[in-house]
Amino acid sequence: MSLAVFLSDLDALACEATAAFASAGDPAALEAARVEFLGAKSGRLKAVQKGLGKVDQADKPAAGKRFNEVKQAIESVHQQAVARLAAAVGPKKSSRAFDPTTPGVHPRLGRLHPITQTIDELKEIMGRLGFTAVEGPEVEDPWHNFDALNIPPEHPARDPLENFYLEMESAGTPAVERGMKERPLTTLLLRSQTSTVQIRTMEKMQPPVRIISCGRVYRPDTADATHYPMFHQIEGLLIDRGVTMADLKSTLRLFARSAFDPDVHIRFRPSFFPFTEPSVEVDMSWQGGWMEMGGAGMVDPNVLKAVGYDPEEYSGFAFGLGIERICARRHQIADIRELYKNDVRFLRQF
Repeated sequence: MSLAVFLSDLDALACEATAAFASAGDPAALEAARVEFLGAKSGRLKAVQKGLGKVDQADKPAAGKRFNEVKQAIESVHQQAVARLAAAVGPKKSSRAFDPTTPGVHPRLGRLHPITQTIDELKEIMGRLGFTAVEGPEVEDPWHNFDALNIPPEHPARDPLENFYLEMESAGTPAVERGMKERPLTTLLLRSQTSTVQIRTMEKMQPPVRIISCGRVYRPDTADATHYPMFHQIEGLLIDRGVTMADLKSTLRLFARSAFDPDVHIRFRPSFFPFTEPSVEVDMSWQGGWMEMGGAGMVDPNVLKAVGYDPEEYSGFAFGLGIERICARRHQIADIRELYKNDVRFLRQF
């Protein structure tokens, strides 16, 4: 094929394609013209391209250059036709007019976890009784978790099977190269009771002391309907002159009636805790059944001495109650493990 014939075919194709795209009055006609001229398999431009192989070798550079120019021109005309039809149609309008009087769609809001709700409510109740909420660290040292609470070194409560111990490098110890003597370690643990907050508070202030602390505590208990390795306690402490067991029972009775119902009853059973003397187990009766809520008692004189208080001048009471058990009883939850499954269907009820 001569170069002149090839160029003539290209020019004729360009004219026909331009006329076809210009005359397309709707998207269907435009698509038909695109397939005819620019189709990847059977388009006319593709057929003309095959003629390049028949052009003389010396004329192929000129023929290829002209083919690319025509191809770009046809594609440009096609894009112009697409834009022309889109402008003629205009922006797509909504099939339904906006009504500004229609009520809006309320977004779904999250809720506080039932344990968090219970903690906030208990703090509010104790606040009305004159107690101030305080906090303390969850990683503790043996002094605050055991020694200051009159728990001797040989006491079973210190057993590694009853606590989550952590071994930490001593602060301030210079670094040593690998293979040299190990750095000395200090023993820490996850607190097993919120009574540690009482010790830290009494170390910083003088009586009268009237505080509560709510927070997580950790014990390696087997999880069941009433136990969990991590749970929450509310701990109360009152230190002043002339405090007696009658004050303890009155405070717990007021607390229980505010948290549950005016008909709730409090029962004390003799018990033993190293940091209180005498010590009692606290039971609450509500909705036809007794439930153990925690321990309480008069602060042991040795605990007062450990923080620098004179036990001849001051006395006080302390109590620790399980928040999960309070939450479960209030919401009639049979198994506290449900509180930690993070099932939204369950949590949405509260």
